[in-house]
Amino acid sequence: MSPARPRAILPPERVTIVGVLNATPDSFSDGGRFVSGQACVDRDAAVDAAAALLAGGAHVLDVGGESTRPGARTVPAELEADRVVPVIEAVARRFDAAIWVDTRKSGVARAALAAGACAVNDVSGLRFDAELAGVVAAAAAALVLGHLRGSPETMQEAERFDDVVTEVADELAASVAAAREAGIPDERLAVDPGLGFGKDWRESLALLAQVDALRARLGLPVLVGPSRKSFLGRVTGDAVAERDVATFAACAVAAFLGADGLRVHDAAGAARAVAVGRALREARL
Repeated sequence: MSPARPRAILPPERVTIVGVLNATPDSFSDGGRFVSGQACVDRDAAVDAAAALLAGGAHVLDVGGESTRPGARTVPAELEADRVVPVIEAVARRFDAAIWVDTRKSGVARAALAAGACAVNDVSGLRFDAELAGVVAAAAAALVLGHLRGSPETMQEAERFDDVVTEVADELAASVAAAREAGIPDERLAVDPGLGFGKDWRESLALLAQVDALRARLGLPVLVGPSRKSFLGRVTGDAVAERDVATFAACAVAAFLGADGLRVHDAAGAARAVAVGRALREARL
């Protein structure tokens, strides 16, 4: 099946709910749901998880095969592909929904796009693999450019920010320039400020609180990923498994401020939060 190529990665008429499908044994929140060992994939469990996300209101399914939690080590490309390709193939056969692959690696992206994905979500903003932009461009696919200094293994040791919003915007602008240089048009680009990726809890809050400023500065749709992250736990005191309520609050705020997409584990709750945030935004405008 040839994947449908998106007209716009995050259409302006909605807040796109991106449901997380972690095909990993070790992601911080939901690793091991349908991958055991190194790459033993339970396709039926993956399809069931996808069905639940779509029933809850997800517009997109984001499949990742490498944990990007703080301290996580880089997974070999072959192993990562062995995790994500079977999931993408199984989900693409069953559902008529957009599928992204969450990867920093050109080889994994190439395999995932051939399997049915239509976009790549690169948390490194093209800083990990210089060939990734060319793979996306050649496939006429879309690309989310995330912000990350260093790698998941080292990011919490990275240099701190003097002005987190300005510096993240500047570094994302450089990623956008690289994507454009590779031939990816603006309608197939979005940016993600990388909440929790090498930022402390105050810095993540500052980025969330200024989503509208980031969007205005970069002139591209903004995807926000607050789901169950440690900055919310720092505010509420909740453990990972108890952070959905805080996540929904963050989603409502992001929608109110004009975020174009939200990457979440619980699509149903996020969709309701978005409805409130959008209604408040429209009331203000």
